[in-house]
Amino acid sequence: MKEMLHLVPHDYHNDFYLNFWKLRESVHLGFGIDIRKVDRSGNTYELVPILGLTFSGILGGDDERITIKIDILIFVLSLIFIEGNRISVEVLTQKVRRWDMLAQAEHIYFEEAWKFITEDLVREQYLMYHQVPNSDPPRYEFLWGPRAHAETSKMKLLAHIAHLNETDPRAYPELYEEALESQLGIASGFLRNRGYCTYVSLIFHPPQRR
Repeated sequence: MKEMLHLVPHDYHNDFYLNFWKLRESVHLGFGIDIRKVDRSGNTYELVPILGLTFSGILGGDDERITIKIDILIFVLSLIFIEGNRISVEVLTQKVRRWDMLAQAEHIYFEEAWKFITEDLVREQYLMYHQVPNSDPPRYEFLWGPRAHAETSKMKLLAHIAHLNETDPRAYPELYEEALESQLGIASGFLRNRGYCTYVSLIFHPPQRR
């Protein structure tokens, strides 16, 4: 922290810490990355991917494209989770076209974003793309790929979604139940059917002391 402060003009020293924490919050919300202290002195920090995503192999291009590609991956994985762990090509196309973040980007358009989703993310196994079983005429859909399952989890993604909306993961009870079951490695619906969800959630997310 002291080294960074030396690089800032003296007139801005009073605002440095406030701006630093605003930057930390922006990086957290936008990219799922936290800036954490490495030592007790508070002079050394490191970037920690909260969601666990490494982004390796998908971040070519300039800074603008790298930023939006990170956002696209998180956006698509979130949509698939929210839509019931699968999303049709038609629905995803519609949601990406209407996505405010993409509309505000100056250097990447829908066609490039769609190619990134259907080619790069599928090739790097963040997404699976396959035909819906028994569909006639054929319909296609996207699911989480093996790499997404290996690097992140539904609970991490739900916590990120909740943080974006300034609320708690339990504000989305059905998604929270599913994420909790996935985290525990038990069958879907097990907790709700037995009335255990509230009890188990208190173990993982106890009430905050005041």
